[in-house]
Amino acid sequence: MPPVSAWWSPSVHADRRPVLLARNRIEAAVRGYLAQEGFILVDPPGLQRSPGNEAHLHAFSTTAIGNDGIGHPFYLHTSPEFSMKKLLAAGEARIASLGHVWRNRERGALHHPEFTMLEWYRVQERYEAVMDDCIAMLRLAATTTGVSAFRWRGRECDPLAEPERLSVAEAFSRYAGIDLLATMTEAGRTDAAALVRQMEAAGIAVPAEHDWSYLFTRVLTEKIELHLGQGRVTILDRYPASEAALARRAPDDARVAERFEVYACGVELANGFGELTDAAEQRVRFEAEMAEKQRLYGERYPLDEDFLAALEVMPAASGIAMGFDRLVMLATGATRIEQVIWVPVAEGAA
Repeated sequence: MPPVSAWWSPSVHADRRPVLLARNRIEAAVRGYLAQEGFILVDPPGLQRSPGNEAHLHAFSTTAIGNDGIGHPFYLHTSPEFSMKKLLAAGEARIASLGHVWRNRERGALHHPEFTMLEWYRVQERYEAVMDDCIAMLRLAATTTGVSAFRWRGRECDPLAEPERLSVAEAFSRYAGIDLLATMTEAGRTDAAALVRQMEAAGIAVPAEHDWSYLFTRVLTEKIELHLGQGRVTILDRYPASEAALARRAPDDARVAERFEVYACGVELANGFGELTDAAEQRVRFEAEMAEKQRLYGERYPLDEDFLAALEVMPAASGIAMGFDRLVMLATGATRIEQVIWVPVAEGAA
C-alpha cells in the first residue's frame, strides 16, 4: 500500500487533478496572449556557466565532463535572463520563455526548489509595457478559472480592478514611517546609520546586522509586503538602485532604478526592469553582488563574460519574470505551491 500522503496515490491525485487541469488552462491562455502580442517563444538551456549574480540567490551546481574526461563547473540557472538577453543582442525584439528554473535554499508555501518561470522582453519599449502585460495576464488567469478575486491567507485582491502603482519610498513612508530616500545620497550611495536612526524613530526593532541592504529587506518583508496587493494589485515601483542590480537608473533620480514588483494578496508575483545595457556598470554591480555573497555565504559564482559582451550590443529593452506557479495558486485558491505542480520535487531533495 502506498503512503496515503504520496502525491501519486490515486485518491490524492484525484483531489489535486482539478487544480492541475486549471493550471493547464491558464498556461494555454497565457500562451495565446503571448502569440497575440507577437512574442516568439524561446527555450533557453537550464545548464549555464553562471547561474546569475545576485547575492541572495543560491544555485544548484553540477559538473560537465567533456569528451576529454575533464570536468568543468556548471549550474542550473536561477532565471533564463542571461540567455534571453543574448538573444536580444542577436536581434530578437519580442521574446518569451515559459520553463523550469532552480533555486537552492528555498522551500515553503510559496517556494519550491524547481519551479516554472514566465519571462518576457520587449525591445525599445518602456517598462510600463511589461507592467501592462503582467496585469493582463493576471486578469486572464482569473477569467480562465472564473474567480472574482484572488485569495491568500485571509487576504483578497480583485485582479480586474485598476492596479495601484506605488514607489518603494512611498511604501516605506506609508507603512513603516521611514523616509527611505533620506538614507541615500544623491548619487545613490546608501547610509546604514541613517536607516538605523529612521527605524529607531519609527519604533522598529533594529537587528544586529546593520548592513543597509539587510535592513531594507527586513523592513520590506516585515512591515510592508503584507499591505501590498490588498483589494487590488500593487505595482511596487522605483526600487533603490542598490537593490536593482540588473535595472537602469531612473532618469529623474539616480537614487532609484526602473525596477518594479507586482503583488497580489501580499504575494510577490513578478519582478520587472527597464533593463541595464551598460556593460561596464553591470560588471561593477555583479562584482559588488558577488563580494557580498562571499561575505555572507562564503561563496561566489563566476561572471558570465559572454553575457557582459552581449550587453555591448543589446538594444534598450524592458523585461519581466513572473512566478507562474504562484499565479496559478492565486487563481485556483491553492494554499501551497506543491498543489499546483504536477510532480513536486521529493522532500529532502533540496
